[in-house]
This record gives sequence, C-alpha cells and structure tokens, in this order.
Amino acid sequence: MQSDRRLFVFGLASLGAVSALAPVPGVAALTGFRPRGQGSVDHSAYDSLLRAHVKPDGQGYNRVDYRGVKAQIGALRAYIVDLQSVDPVALSVDEAHAYWINLYNARTLEVVADAYPVKSIKSINLGGSFLFGSGPWKAKLMRVNGVKLSLDDVEHEIVRALFNDPMSHYGLNCASYSCPNLATRAYTGANISALLRQTGTDYVNHPRGVTVNNNRITASKIYSWYAGDFGGRGNLKAHWTTLAAPQKAALIADARISGYEYDWSINAV
Repeated sequence: MQSDRRLFVFGLASLGAVSALAPVPGVAALTGFRPRGQGSVDHSAYDSLLRAHVKPDGQGYNRVDYRGVKAQIGALRAYIVDLQSVDPVALSVDEAHAYWINLYNARTLEVVADAYPVKSIKSINLGGSFLFGSGPWKAKLMRVNGVKLSLDDVEHEIVRALFNDPMSHYGLNCASYSCPNLATRAYTGANISALLRQTGTDYVNHPRGVTVNNNRITASKIYSWYAGDFGGRGNLKAHWTTLAAPQKAALIADARISGYEYDWSINAV
C-alpha cells in the first residue's frame, strides 16, 4: 500500500481559519494539532479490514477476530504508516476527529493482534510506565508531524482536549469487553456524527454500558472516569436517555445510580 494511492489529503490549511474547538477543562491539549484546513483522508483500506474482522453478535456487541487481523497485519501496519504521514492540521474538523479516532483504534488493534492471544490489553506492557500490567497506553507508539505520541496522548491531549465532544468516548476502543464497540466501519468526516451516535446507542442499550435492576443503575466506569466530559455525574441520566431505547430510557429516569463496573477481558471472538 503506497501513501499516494491509499491516503489523499485535499485542501490546504487556512491560516486565518478560526477553530470551533474548545479545550476540555483539566485536560492538557497538544494545541499544535488543532485542525485548520479543509482536507480529507481516504480510510478505505482500514474500512475493508474492519468489515472483514469485526463481528457483531446481534445483541449490540462487536467482537474482533484478532487472528484474522494478525494474518493481515502487514496491511494494517501500512495503513498506520500512511496515516502518520498525513498532516492532520490541514484537515477539516470532522475529518481530523475521524483521523485521530481511527489512528488510535488502528494502533490499538495492531498492538493487540501482535500480542494475541492475550486475556487483557492491560497485560501488554510496551514501556512508558513503571507499573506491571499497566497496558500499552503510555508508550510512544506513533509519530505525527514529527511529534512522538502515545495512545494516552491521542486520547486525552488531542481527541478529548481539542474536540471537546463526549461522543468521542464511543469511538475510542480499548480492546476490552466493557469498552464501546470497535465499529464495523472506519470513521470519516462524512459519517463521524452518525457513527458515533450509533456506537453510543449500542453501548447505552447494552448491559455493559448501562444496566438497570430494581430501580438501581450500574454503569460502565467510563461514566465515572470521564463524568466531567458528560457534564458531570448529575447529567449522566439525561445523557443516557438521549441514546436509550424508550423502555430503557423510562427505567433510567426512575432509577438511581448505584455503582460503576468495568471488565478488561479482551473483546475477541
């Protein structure tokens, strides 16, 4: 896969453009990556890989065929290399949002496929942290515009900080059971809003996202860790009801939050 065939960036950065993006309070931002252009990226190679190896179970949960990904690891790596050659500053806001989520997910997919079989991504320690079993998130695994980046950098200092959109949490996939689905399609500037809403809807309506029993809610720890991104804990129920099916939304409205859980088991088939 050659970068001039598979990834194309159209349009130049507008030096006078004013970004609509606002930082998330309390989150450091790599502001040099703020998108200022109208460019776009072709993610078709990644889209094909996802279509082939992400397996919906029919109940709102997507599992990943990591053995199949491993068999095509060369194509995945070539896509990641090509993505890192793109200048994301030259992209439109929606294209950049899609770009960073795809880069995060593709690199995570590669890390897990390389180590597979594993029971949890937390057992993959690639350095960058002193804690055993702390996962691959702090290792500098990517380089974009000459800047070395970790998965944590992409998630917290770019996606969360620059795009300031709680729906981003439904796009980023940590290869674990309790994480929102790895989508069966690549994110693009054209589909990102609709696809994030779909993954969010699937998550809230699945027990691993939000469970209601006896007027008590047990939710994913994502909503505890990042409550501020959703407007605070007092706004969580309102957020869930915008995505929940009518019957579940009614149950959520009448219930109280009793706790948060998270299962780090690998999201494999």
